[in-house]
Amino acid sequence: MAAPCDHRVLVPVDVLGGESVPRTVIDAFASVPVVLLGYREIPDQTAPEQAREQYGERARADLEELRSVFEDAGCDVTSRLAFTHDRLKTFERVVVTDSCDAVLLLNPAPILESVLVAIRGDVNVDYIARLLGTVLDGTDLEVTLLHVASDESRRDDGTELLETARDALVDADVDADRIDRRLVVDGSPTDAILEAAADHDLLVVGESRPSVRRYVFRDRAERLARETVDPVLVIRGDYLEVDEAADDDGADARPVDDGAVVVSPTDIADEGTDGTDERS
Repeated sequence: MAAPCDHRVLVPVDVLGGESVPRTVIDAFASVPVVLLGYREIPDQTAPEQAREQYGERARADLEELRSVFEDAGCDVTSRLAFTHDRLKTFERVVVTDSCDAVLLLNPAPILESVLVAIRGDVNVDYIARLLGTVLDGTDLEVTLLHVASDESRRDDGTELLETARDALVDADVDADRIDRRLVVDGSPTDAILEAAADHDLLVVGESRPSVRRYVFRDRAERLARETVDPVLVIRGDYLEVDEAADDDGADARPVDDGAVVVSPTDIADEGTDGTDERS
């Protein structure tokens, strides 16, 4: 059994858009604390406060019903509710404010038997392995580690990287018999990952460099989530503190103002607050 850890996963759900969380996903993530974010993306001309007043009661009811399903599965779950003009920016903000290690972007998952883990570099291998060890604990999920080398000259480096990732998963108490490795040489890594994902039920991608809140979905993560039919778990890098002046690209690391109102349904019910989150 994997050792206890402080990992936490953000699970955003479009509660008013009819989106649900497949039971297979709930069962697979029951061993990991979850922040359940019920959200609704609204038009630019609609104020989040206006949407909350109009749809908040219904959204809270739907969110609490979904939360109870997670709790019945034995999951440690916290819920949040947001009306936003930009869902990805809101996800990134909540990831930081609620100290989440990853974001699970939902797609239908009628079965969940195999996981594809796209490994891009060795910077985050141990970090990814520790979180995966927690997710895989208590499941029978099979794991394929995938690395896409840009050309033949990088094949040996890719093989070594996959071996390092395998060892890290074994150290995280994942049975070696459940782990497969696959190396692909392709000049288009994103296309290669999408092709491989078609044979699996859950895609895991991670940052190869540290990231701050506005870059959880930089690089290929957003396209992978948009174009695959699988749920996608985006694992954050060993992220920088939010008060750092800039990231490695020179971008401002201050909190992003996404215009969203993010609230805790429990706080509203128990404390009667107006639900406005001042942290953004």
